[in-house]
Amino acid sequence: MKKYLRTYFVFTMSIVSFSCTGDFLEIDDPNSVIVGNFYSNETEVEQALNGIYGQLQGIIGGQFVFNELITDNTTIHLNAQDRGQVDRIEAFETWTIASANVNIDQMYSGYYNSLHNINTTLARIKESGLQGTGKIDQYTGELLFLRAYYYYNLVHYFGPVILLTEPLESVGGSRTLTRSSEEDTYNQVIADLTEASALLPEKQAYPGSDIGRVPKGAALTLLGKVFLTLGRYGEAITELDKVLGNYSLLPGYEDIFDPNNKNHAESIFEVQFLGGNNLGEHSGFAYTFAPLFSNGIITGFPAVATGGFNMPTNDLINDYEPGDLRKDASLREGYTDNGTFVNIPYIIKYTHEHALPGRTDTNWPVLRYADVLLMLAEAINEQSGPTGQAYAYLNEVRNRAGLSSLSGLNTASFREAVFHERRIELAFENHRWFDVRRQYSNAELVSLFNRHGQDELESPTIDRSGVPFGGNDYDFQEYEILFPIPDSQISLQRGSLRQNPEY
Repeated sequence: MKKYLRTYFVFTMSIVSFSCTGDFLEIDDPNSVIVGNFYSNETEVEQALNGIYGQLQGIIGGQFVFNELITDNTTIHLNAQDRGQVDRIEAFETWTIASANVNIDQMYSGYYNSLHNINTTLARIKESGLQGTGKIDQYTGELLFLRAYYYYNLVHYFGPVILLTEPLESVGGSRTLTRSSEEDTYNQVIADLTEASALLPEKQAYPGSDIGRVPKGAALTLLGKVFLTLGRYGEAITELDKVLGNYSLLPGYEDIFDPNNKNHAESIFEVQFLGGNNLGEHSGFAYTFAPLFSNGIITGFPAVATGGFNMPTNDLINDYEPGDLRKDASLREGYTDNGTFVNIPYIIKYTHEHALPGRTDTNWPVLRYADVLLMLAEAINEQSGPTGQAYAYLNEVRNRAGLSSLSGLNTASFREAVFHERRIELAFENHRWFDVRRQYSNAELVSLFNRHGQDELESPTIDRSGVPFGGNDYDFQEYEILFPIPDSQISLQRGSLRQNPEY
């Protein structure tokens, strides 16, 4: 799997240094982080923030493993000749994740790596007395949004998490940390997003050189999503209503993902990548998601290997309604090689022409306006039933996809319709895991995934080339709704960090 994360150094609980324009964090004592006089002005704060955005690229680059592959949306084109991913990425597809899983360990470290840098930058802004000067309040809002976004993800992944809002100054201090409750974590996320929304400008206020930074709409959208997750529907509607008027759906669904159309009217926040050069800021999703051994037929560059990860399942493909324009813009059910059709489905949302092998220019959508409309439809329905306004939001998304408007549903069937639209509209954009967590009870989720697993055992979406299934494959248990804390972190914390049950 291709890595996008910039080089960084991690010791114990992810106390790190990173460099943007030089080595401005000098490590003299291996048990302390010294920042010297950095963060003393707006330029230095911006440099630090840009480095944190760089870390976001790496986190997004691997997020599909934890948000799509673990669900019924995607599967793997496994490599029968190289079984090195059996206990790594493949474990998420078959729900055989162990606490020693390398991908879990890297994800956990990556998040806390960036959180330390966010907290350090916020603390130094305060110590330097820079608040209210130049763009410092805007930068503070961006940092608070990113911290909230990370903790929103972490609490979904792990349940109670170590909640840090100040920089750790020593290794010793990290060894006594314990996990905060989910309630405390969500309260911190809400507080950060509320403050961020007051500090950030609207997207339209950013000059050209700053387009792509977090805008006010992103903080409001995520805040609405948090309230929806918590079942606080009135508050969700209040925050999401504030997003209306500043964004609009694009006429064509396929235009959302076109790298020639970045940061468009529907985009609320997307992670920026820059391809066509050797600057190290490119994306590579088209290669990660292309079938193995497809020899450049899909990517255009046969010399660069493809991953065979995150392939659409039959379950998802069959969930598209006839005439849904989003299907052809999202996936293919196979490709033709020398006149022979190869029946391996793959994602095309992120596949576009590019100049240099392996260096694509495609951004990653994190939040967009269609998500807001569907969340509003969901929240209104849960609070008041399927009102005319709830139908209007839902049908606006359906009509753009070439589908007819829905009507005459009760609360339960409207709920099902909304989640169906979310699955199709937001397919392969890292929403599915969090959506099914919100849609179903734990028992219902276990039943859903085991039904899907049984289908894959009996008739795999992609032929396994003779590789047999393991005895525990596709046996999803309730405890697996939370990921395991990495063994490395349990060891480093010396007993203060407890493992999730049954791992």
